[in-house]
Amino acid sequence: MAKRAELFWNKERVMYPNTSLYIDGGWRGSAAGRTLEILNPATAEPIGTVAHAGTDDLDRALEAAERGFQTWRQVSAFDRAKVMRRAAALMRERGDNTARLMTMEQGKPLVEAKGETLAAADVIEWFAEEARRTYGQVIPARAPGVYQLVLKEPVGPVAAFTPWNFPINQAVRKISLALAAGCSIIVKGPEETPASCAELVRAYADAGVPAGVINLVFGVPSEISEYLIPHPTIRKVSFTGSTPVGKHLAMLAGQHMKRITMELGGHAPAIVFDDADVDHASKILSANKFRNAGQVCVSPTRFLVQQKVYDSFVDKFVAAAKAVKVGDGLEEGTTMGPLAHARRVQAIEGFVQDAVQKGATIRTGGNRIGNKGYFFEPTVLTEVSKEARVMNEEPFGPLALIAPFRDFEEAVSEANRLPFGLASYAYTRSAKTANAVAAAVEAGMMSINHHGLALPEVPFGGVKDSGFGSEGGPEAIEGYLNTKFVSQAGL
Repeated sequence: MAKRAELFWNKERVMYPNTSLYIDGGWRGSAAGRTLEILNPATAEPIGTVAHAGTDDLDRALEAAERGFQTWRQVSAFDRAKVMRRAAALMRERGDNTARLMTMEQGKPLVEAKGETLAAADVIEWFAEEARRTYGQVIPARAPGVYQLVLKEPVGPVAAFTPWNFPINQAVRKISLALAAGCSIIVKGPEETPASCAELVRAYADAGVPAGVINLVFGVPSEISEYLIPHPTIRKVSFTGSTPVGKHLAMLAGQHMKRITMELGGHAPAIVFDDADVDHASKILSANKFRNAGQVCVSPTRFLVQQKVYDSFVDKFVAAAKAVKVGDGLEEGTTMGPLAHARRVQAIEGFVQDAVQKGATIRTGGNRIGNKGYFFEPTVLTEVSKEARVMNEEPFGPLALIAPFRDFEEAVSEANRLPFGLASYAYTRSAKTANAVAAAVEAGMMSINHHGLALPEVPFGGVKDSGFGSEGGPEAIEGYLNTKFVSQAGL
């Protein structure tokens, strides 16, 4: 049994829980009694366990999801929205404790964990309102006495797979979309960061979501996905994670004609033109580069800076990187926590070593911090060869790559060079340039002169190898609805 971790904060004791599965309205261990160990990334020490689901548990979840769907689809959109709004209120009420659990298991600073927890309430409320706006339409008929109706119906039970970097942020979108549309859902939560995801599910359950409508399981990702996706109960698959895994799951879903939403990896270009406010650009971009230790799918990664302001931007960005306070996310003043696990440390070390061997210059950072926990220095590289692995693979860590460009065409060419197309950024004072770069860059999202992505009411998704479909805005719920056409003539 892993040693239980205790945290004293503002005279309150918070104990990290052993996390259970949530199936058919109840919290339970796995049928086989198996568990997985949870480590605190700031110490690399065990703090608890999570139940490890097997096929018996998945079968129970599938049966519950089928029953739950038949119940929930009959609940009016108006009443579904009321239940969801209660869940949002509970997330806000429990925000402090949930955030502490997230920091203990994931590492991000407490202020970021609290922001993620409270943002989840906003997401729930947004989709609660969308539940009441799944409008159909009436199509004018060619003959008298004929009514042509377009109806929106829930697609059915959903299988959702969520990542460890944002334990609540990604799960809340999938669960809220499913519930708003009238679907049931089985969520394969993140094994490394299960407790905060479980608190999200607890809020829905305590708000009155019927048994079977939401089911939460943890275990070996490949075993769970390969069991759930082909199963005839599942009608829809939603996945957030890496592009290689997403492609595999999309192929598996396609073999069984399952609808999909895929939010996959990125390698976001951030283009700074020579007429930009360099102080503003370096401040906003550095803050977003090192948020969650760079473990963000929309994190800016390739910084393309026009030659006239290149040296100034590099100096300001390096200064910002050096000012980042790295430490335990529960310590006051920490602005960047550890990486989430040892695999990320090894990956970032490999990226830096490869880039340096191919001619890159380390402007700051480049090393692991200490031997306890998974801390890594905020790192800035320049003169990075396009042959370096990090220029072609998503860094997913506190690693910034800065390169100069001559003109608009060169910047756009580099921005579009990779198969990714999730997020992109640009800084310019010219409206003409802003319009041109927004049109030219191949990405599902672009934010110009600020960081304005991932709000509940705006689309969130990528193009090319970065995914399919949206997890934000009015477009998102369409992926959870079937369109039915009804043509009726009077007798």
